[in-house]
Amino acid sequence: MLEAQREREDKYEVDHDFAVPDLEETLPAGGRLEQATTTLDSVYYDTDDHDLFGHRVTLRRRAGGTDAGWHLKVPADKARTEVRLPADDADGIPAEMTDLVAGVAVDKPLRPVAMISTTRGTYRLFDADGILLAEVADDRVQATAIGDSARASAWREIEVELGEGGDEELLQRIGERLTRGTARPSEWESKLSRTLAADTTSDLARADGTARTVLLAYLDAQVEAIVAGDVWLRRGLDPIHSTRVAIRRFRSTLRVFRDLFDPDQRRRLDRELKWYAGVLGEVRDRQVQRERFAGAVATLPVELVMGPVAARIENDLLAEQHRSLDIVMDTLAGARYRDLVASLARWRTAPPLTDEATAGEKAIEQAAGKARRKAKKRLATAVAVGDDTELHRARKAAKRARYAAELAAPVIGTKKAARKVKKYKKIQRVLGEHQDSVVATGILRTLGARAGTTPGENGFTFGLLYALEQQNADNARAQATRLVS
Repeated sequence: MLEAQREREDKYEVDHDFAVPDLEETLPAGGRLEQATTTLDSVYYDTDDHDLFGHRVTLRRRAGGTDAGWHLKVPADKARTEVRLPADDADGIPAEMTDLVAGVAVDKPLRPVAMISTTRGTYRLFDADGILLAEVADDRVQATAIGDSARASAWREIEVELGEGGDEELLQRIGERLTRGTARPSEWESKLSRTLAADTTSDLARADGTARTVLLAYLDAQVEAIVAGDVWLRRGLDPIHSTRVAIRRFRSTLRVFRDLFDPDQRRRLDRELKWYAGVLGEVRDRQVQRERFAGAVATLPVELVMGPVAARIENDLLAEQHRSLDIVMDTLAGARYRDLVASLARWRTAPPLTDEATAGEKAIEQAAGKARRKAKKRLATAVAVGDDTELHRARKAAKRARYAAELAAPVIGTKKAARKVKKYKKIQRVLGEHQDSVVATGILRTLGARAGTTPGENGFTFGLLYALEQQNADNARAQATRLVS
């Protein structure tokens, strides 16, 4: 049975003679420290082209320790989620794991790419109630990259991983204790990246004063979320919303900072991301409207709910949602989607940037400023005209201005960026409420027509809900007028 847990860890490089400091100083009152030593042997699997590694996804089979078995690690939102499956005696990778990485591997076969053996000394920190706060792993590593020519390497490193009761402050305190000595933050993202002698984060993490660094760090986070969404969909989970948000952020960047990308490749990727977002959107729209209508019906007086209104809404929209989700899963198995994933991988390793992107960071600030001015102009026009289409365009412009401010935070300053993000989130929320009402009226009209021709039902309550949505839209327009400045 598959199990999953979220990881948050820091990694440090140390010399072979490094002395681990006294960690009891970091314990809370009544806490305790436990120590143990174990040997871990892992075989890592990937495609010949290292497609998993390119997206920072790792698949391994581990022997030894308390978590022996298959591990799939998927990064997202500054942390990683590890999916585990107990080992069995069968040869080959379990189907449960190959199915999860099918999209990332673009259906290529998986083979061993590295063997890593670790002698681990563990220091486990518990609070007074016995809750794990953190685990400090002192790892002595021997690794071999498997390929046309095997490459062996050895090193020592320290990993600090938060437990269920730990927090960022504890992580920082332990880090301070380690770096008082000769420990230093590792430039390697993982043992596998060091084994394969390829640091996947160095180009993004090392600020060089160019637009490129800021741009790629932001886009990389969006690809990370899209890839994680692929894996979670194949697990039967629901990452639809987070995946669509990542796609919106990526597409917004392609448009706002268009001069920093090769135009043909930018347009091609934007088109494919729009297509995939549309497929996901069919599911998300039903999710949003089911929740919206259920809440609206629940607030109506009982005497105004005539017939099985809630059942009609839930059954019809849920059936449409399931049909749309089936289309999503068919999409994940298609060639067009595989090409999209491959394109995102190429953008991570060899982004098609223009010379302007390798110049100073001024291009970031200028483009973000232009996005803000466009959003302001679109909002003023939409409020003056009062047209649904113009209000929707203003909403999209506000989103782009918000995402541009997020991206530009390292350039314009986090506080200034946060103020701008807050402003445009408010505009986005108000105009989003208007757009949801516009969409809702169309759905309610359809549902009401069905109810009106079905024995035992009538369209009265749907008409009432329709009128309430029109009122919501009017209220949103009024709020939008007050946001013009």
